Amino acid sequence: MGCRIVQLLLLVAGTVIAGATALPAWSQSPIRLVPMVPAGLDSPLFATTANDGSGRLFIVEQGGKIRVLKGALQARPFLDISSRVLAGGERGLLGLAFHPAFATNRRLFVDYTRKPDGAIVVSEFQASADRATAIPASERPLMVIPHPLFANHNGGMLAFGRGGALFVGVGDGGGAGDPFEHAQNPRTRLGKILRINVDAGQPFAIPPTNPFARGGGRPEIFALGFRNPFRFSFDRLTGALFVGDVGQGRFEEIDMVGLAQNYGWPRMEGDQCFRPATDCITPALRLPVATYGHVGDRCSVTGGYVYRGSAIPALYGTYLFADFCTGEIFGLIGGQPTLLLDTDLAIASFVENRAGELLVVDLNGTIQSIVPAVP
Repeated sequence: MGCRIVQLLLLVAGTVIAGATALPAWSQSPIRLVPMVPAGLDSPLFATTANDGSGRLFIVEQGGKIRVLKGALQARPFLDISSRVLAGGERGLLGLAFHPAFATNRRLFVDYTRKPDGAIVVSEFQASADRATAIPASERPLMVIPHPLFANHNGGMLAFGRGGALFVGVGDGGGAGDPFEHAQNPRTRLGKILRINVDAGQPFAIPPTNPFARGGGRPEIFALGFRNPFRFSFDRLTGALFVGDVGQGRFEEIDMVGLAQNYGWPRMEGDQCFRPATDCITPALRLPVATYGHVGDRCSVTGGYVYRGSAIPALYGTYLFADFCTGEIFGLIGGQPTLLLDTDLAIASFVENRAGELLVVDLNGTIQSIVPAVP
């Protein structure tokens, strides 16, 4: 691995310690990977579609460019804001979401860390009239979240929920153990899942059911108690929100996130006490739906998607996710993380296409399709 990737692993995961329990594995993997983009990308972190009928895949590069795959990787970026992005480690251009009506309103949203101060910025951009590119000068910042002390735990995921609100994942501000207790503090946006209405208000409106919409905390908050919710997704069938929250030194967790719920960090890491070391679990804290320990080199969960495609019937309805450090792809089967495939990739995110099939984004520079093991 390159030095930058090793540095990213250390920042995301903290100190790695061995767990005690191995995870089950399918005796014969139901999946394999086929390269879609075998080379030519510079530290890709995420990819998505615009649902505009163009058939394009938009690939987010950490340094500040959004590339387009349409048959082949296009030389001209869809958007280049490299001059505005502070990249390296866990910083960079981290997230992208197209408005559900992008085909007509040409609106898109990005999450990045800003030069020179490392603040987290969520901004809206406008695409050109033919939607061929986004216009850098059209940037309209929606929120700027100060992140002054540490370089890690920026979060970065953006996605629109079923009701049309934009959800934003924000890390706890960094530093081992959330030293300032940001994740439990309702008066800061750090360590939270946020929800905003980008179709009303200036620069946005607050959904009235947000838990602090009428006071007592930041009105943008949807749920709290997260360490670094780097990747999350909505089940396209049920609308359920699944979050992969990166752990500290012992456990990784998958949360099914509900409105106004508290997911425990730093009181809990996974389903175990963190601070305090005992007697931390109360009815006010929600337990994860699944956890796994830092067995071997496992150290950083990459949240994925509930599989709703048709190519791999055995996995229909299964939540797929990965460990960034090992490249292993897991399925949540019977509530238990189950190893599906071991790879040599640095899986930074999953991608769900319009048909419900899944891809993986490899920070080393490739995009791979998940396909049936037997053609």
